[in-house]
Amino acid sequence: MTLSLPTARFTSDMPRDNPLDALDRAWRGIADERTLVRRGGRITEVSPTHYRVRGISDTARLGDMVEHRSRVGSRHGEIVQISPDQVLVAPYETSGDAGVSDPVFNLGPFTVLPHPTWRGRAIDALARPIDGGPPLAKGDPDDAALAVQPSALARQRVGSSFHTGVKVIDIFTPICFGQRLGIFAGSGVGKSTLLAMLASAEAFDTVVVALIGERGREVREFLEDTIGPACMAKTVAVVSTSDESAMMRKRAPDTAMRVAEHFSMKGDRVLLVLDSITRFAHALREVATGTGEPPVARGYPASVFTDLPKLLERAGPGAEGSGSVTAIISVLIDGDDHNDPVADSVRGILDGHVVLDRTIAEQGRYPPVNPLSSISRLAPKAWSDDQRKLVTQLKSMISRYEDTRDIRLLGAYQAGADGELDAAVRQVPLIYEAMTQTPRDRPSPDAFADLARHLKSKERPNAVQPG
Repeated sequence: MTLSLPTARFTSDMPRDNPLDALDRAWRGIADERTLVRRGGRITEVSPTHYRVRGISDTARLGDMVEHRSRVGSRHGEIVQISPDQVLVAPYETSGDAGVSDPVFNLGPFTVLPHPTWRGRAIDALARPIDGGPPLAKGDPDDAALAVQPSALARQRVGSSFHTGVKVIDIFTPICFGQRLGIFAGSGVGKSTLLAMLASAEAFDTVVVALIGERGREVREFLEDTIGPACMAKTVAVVSTSDESAMMRKRAPDTAMRVAEHFSMKGDRVLLVLDSITRFAHALREVATGTGEPPVARGYPASVFTDLPKLLERAGPGAEGSGSVTAIISVLIDGDDHNDPVADSVRGILDGHVVLDRTIAEQGRYPPVNPLSSISRLAPKAWSDDQRKLVTQLKSMISRYEDTRDIRLLGAYQAGADGELDAAVRQVPLIYEAMTQTPRDRPSPDAFADLARHLKSKERPNAVQPG
C-alpha cells in the first residue's frame, strides 16, 4: 500500500483576527480520508497491453480509473479484471512507461461533465481538449447523476421524422427523431462522406461526432471541410485515432454517448454520429483477449456482443420532458462480408440499415446507396400513404431493372415485349440520376418533389405515362 500525505499550510490569506477559525479550516482540509490517505498499490507485472497491480483489490471495481505514477509523469488506465490479490489494468496511454513497483492509485469511476461551451470543440476519449483551445468548462456534477438511460417503458414513443437533405435517404430510408440507423459499407466506398452530409441536417440542436480509429491526417479535414464551420459550431467532436491505445478507442464511444445524453436530458434534439462501430468492436476484442477471454466468433470474444447493445441501446428517445438521441452508426464491413459477426449483430440492434454498394460507387453514383438492400424500420412513421405506395413502385421497378441487367447487356432485350420492363428501362436511369448528390450540392428540402421535377424535365414529349 502506498500512502500520499498532503502538507497542511497556513497561508497569509487566513484571517489573523480569529486563529480558531483558521485552525478549523486547516483541519477540515486534511480530515477527509480522501485527502489524508490515498489508498494505492504497486505494479507487479507489465506486458505490452496491460499491467497488474497488487494492493487495491478490496476497493477496486470494474471500470474504475487508476493513476499510474512513473518516472515520466502520471498516466491513466482502467481496471478490466479483479482477483483477490491483484487487478489487471489496461492503460489509456502506452504501458511502456510502467515499471515494477511503480505506485498506482484508484481514482474511482470515470465521469464526464459536459457544458454548453463544449459545442464547437474537439476532445479526446477522456474529455480533454485536443483542438488547442482554452480548458473546457465543467458542468454540474448533479447532471451527470441524472443523465441515465431511461427504462424501456419510460421512454417517449418515436414520433416525427426529419429531412436529412440527402435525397436517396429521405425517399427510401427516412429517419425519425430517436432512431438508430446503420451505414454499412466496405472501406473506401464513401460512408464518411455520407455521414458528414447527414450530420449537416438542420433539424438538430446539438451534434456529437465520434471518430473512432480514424486516420489522424483525416480528422481535421473531416471537421473543417467535410462538416464545415456552420455545423461545427453546434458539434462536439470526440476523437480517438487509429494509433491510440485500444482503451482510448474503447472509451471514446462511451464519452460521446455521455455527452449526447447530457444535451438530450436538457431537452435538445441530439444527433450522434459514430464512425465506426467496427473499430470500437476491434478495441473491445483487443482488451478482452488481453484479459484471457477466449474467442467465439472469428476471433471476437463473447463480451464484445454483450457490450455492443449496452452502448447502442442508450441512444433513442428520452424520458418524458427530455429530448432524444438520434444515432447514425457507420459499420465497416471487413472484406465486404455483410455476414461478418459485428455487422450481423449490429444490424439486429439498430432500427434500420443503409447499404453502400461498391459496384454503385464504381459506376460514379454518389451516395452509392443500394435502395433494394437498405431498410428503415421506422419508415411507415415517416411516409404518407401516397409516398409509401410510390416507394414500393420505385423499388419494384429498380428490382426489375437490375434483375434484367445481364439480359440487356447480352442484347436479348426487345422493347415492346414487356411493358413493365420497358417502363423500368426508361425510368430507372432517370431515378438514379435524380438521386445523385455530393456534399457540395444544396441539401434537398423535399426529395419527393425534386424527384418528380427531375422526371418531368426529362420526360419525352411523345411518351405515354402510366395512369
